[in-house]
Amino acid sequence: MEGLVRNIGNFSRFLEAVSFSHGSIFNISNVARECEIERKVVEGYVSILEDLLLSYRLPIFTKRAKRAVVSHPKFYFFDAGVFRSLRPSGPLDKPEEIEGSALEGLVAQHLIAWNSYRGDKNRVYYWRTQAGSEVDFIVYGDEVFWAIEVKNTLRIRPEDLRALNTFKSDYPESIPYLLYRGRERIMKNGILCIPCDEFLLKLNPLVKPKI
Repeated sequence: MEGLVRNIGNFSRFLEAVSFSHGSIFNISNVARECEIERKVVEGYVSILEDLLLSYRLPIFTKRAKRAVVSHPKFYFFDAGVFRSLRPSGPLDKPEEIEGSALEGLVAQHLIAWNSYRGDKNRVYYWRTQAGSEVDFIVYGDEVFWAIEVKNTLRIRPEDLRALNTFKSDYPESIPYLLYRGRERIMKNGILCIPCDEFLLKLNPLVKPKI
């Protein structure tokens, strides 16, 4: 491990490059190309982050898949603050894009912690078809089957619900939620839209899941 991080320049470039993968599909080859480091070195760096519990990857949900889905996992830093400190910004970076990734990461870390405290009774995935429909989180297990989409927006547009509707059509047993930055609970097309902070506050690991 020490030998891998001894080259501070390579490791620093890696951290900057991988920060763009936070909340996104993670392709090691693309990260290696971006920071001009061999793929096996990047694999070692990722292993270090995961061994230190500084990052994790979410697998794709494939159970009874009716559509072709992607194969790569999604990458997250363990903490939204770590992501914000590593993610560079400049004239080409939209603040709302960075804030959206940070919000998604915040929800991810709460879901992972909540599930761990409940004894890992469920698993957390994401879902993305090769056609491009994506739901940020699928929580599946003995207790729940949730499909959760996170939007950094105060108002809900019809297109914000499209991927959840697609998932619901394939998995009618699931309960879809859209988390957003607004203040009201709203039911739209059978999808419960909940203020993000309200959803997170109700993730109580000591009681049976009920949102």
